[in-house]
Amino acid sequence: MSFDFGAVLAEWPLLLRGLAWTVGLTLVAVPSGLLIATLGAWARACGPTALRRLVGGYVELLRNTPFIVQLFFIFFGLPSMGVKLSPEAASLIAMTLNLGAYGTEILRAGIQATPRGQWEAAYSLALGPVQTFTRVVLPPAFRRVWPAMTGQIIIVMLGSAVCGQIATEELSQAANFIQSRNFRAFEAFIVATAIYLALAVLMRHLLRWVGSRWLFGASPVTARSGSAHG
Repeated sequence: MSFDFGAVLAEWPLLLRGLAWTVGLTLVAVPSGLLIATLGAWARACGPTALRRLVGGYVELLRNTPFIVQLFFIFFGLPSMGVKLSPEAASLIAMTLNLGAYGTEILRAGIQATPRGQWEAAYSLALGPVQTFTRVVLPPAFRRVWPAMTGQIIIVMLGSAVCGQIATEELSQAANFIQSRNFRAFEAFIVATAIYLALAVLMRHLLRWVGSRWLFGASPVTARSGSAHG
């Protein structure tokens, strides 16, 4: 058995286009999903009972059904209700909602680990509920769960490979198209696997940097100092 990776690499414009779509979908889905996760975690931890149940139903539905079923429902099911989406839009919505559901539970765990004394100290300083949540509770909660959140973001990015099933022009769909043209399936998917691996490693390092530099709102030293005074 002989291998011909050159036949696959010669199709680099298709691979580059697929990579661009994979990265693009992820870059849009991640902040949108984190916003949903933040709002959902607040609702689950601090919201009124009706809202908790509503968000809880969304979380349980998304966490207990396969991603491909969610994707197919959005792309094939919604048109029967008069909502027709492009493959890329359906993929983006599915990835965003999936990350939002898993992220809600991850972040809720971080919020619930916040000592009650921090909430009470914030209220004693005349901070309102929104200020207390966004300035006192949320940054350390994100810091606690960021490794788990990073892993979930990478899972969603890798899950975008499923989106090729509805003709989204992402990386796995590009690899499948290449092997259908030159019949080099092994080489095509080995190359795609290597690209996904490199992308996941780079994303993990990027998310660590983004989390520590921009997201937490305070350095670990400042956070420890504040906890000690609390």
